Amino acid sequence: MFHHSSKLQYPVKVDRPDPQFAMLLQQAIGGIEGEIRVAMQYFFQAMGARGDDRIRDMLMSTATEELSHIEMLGHAVALNLEGAPVSYQEASAKDPIINAILGGANPRHLLSSGLSAMPVNANGVPFDMSHVYATGNVAADMMANVAAESGGRVLASRLYNWTDDKGMKDFLSFLIARDTYHQQQWLAVVEELGGLEENLPIPNSTPQEHEAMEHSYYYLNTLTDKPAAQGRWSQGPSLDGRGEYSAREQPEPLGQEPTLPNAREGSGAQKEQM
Repeated sequence: MFHHSSKLQYPVKVDRPDPQFAMLLQQAIGGIEGEIRVAMQYFFQAMGARGDDRIRDMLMSTATEELSHIEMLGHAVALNLEGAPVSYQEASAKDPIINAILGGANPRHLLSSGLSAMPVNANGVPFDMSHVYATGNVAADMMANVAAESGGRVLASRLYNWTDDKGMKDFLSFLIARDTYHQQQWLAVVEELGGLEENLPIPNSTPQEHEAMEHSYYYLNTLTDKPAAQGRWSQGPSLDGRGEYSAREQPEPLGQEPTLPNAREGSGAQKEQM
């Protein structure tokens, strides 16, 4: 069960409406880095969570918080569209906001939503849920969540740099801060589960006899004109404590040539293929 307050989680104010910025804010709603994505990702992870109920509760609480971020961003979009033209006569006026509309804002904010937010990205493409990752493996999901929050914080930082509006900068600074915590939150779950050493490789429940261990810890250099790049990934103990990293230079392929038998009669192939 969800409960809703009529007030926003954090104040959202716009000093000077900017329809072009409203279009950019759509990416934070319906883009692959946006709030719809993380809200649904945490929601579905929570519904499939098994084991420690605290992690399920954390996922559900965070999913609900992300829904509040969608609400705030939607309000920000609407505030930035205040004063946008709703007729040809208005669009012909010499107003800075109207000039912004003529300069490349999203026409669907007028044509489809009546000057309000939509569940789409900055290009007007609807979010299709294809970037919602919920594997049922808590470690894999936490790592996916860190990546999602990292992408979201990159986007919020770019939006912050894009605007000079003090109200929008204040609002975006709040989103940046929450993305900071959520990155830490998911990494803290991994730490509480024993850290990377205990959780890697994911899934750590796969028996070692199911894995060709001789291929588990070498960096494979496939560049023909450069030696293998050396770094933490090519030397020293592996992060899971099960092996030693190494590097291999342009090894001979181990597999066979992938030649298939002739096409079967009735398969629709040419006679020369049979």
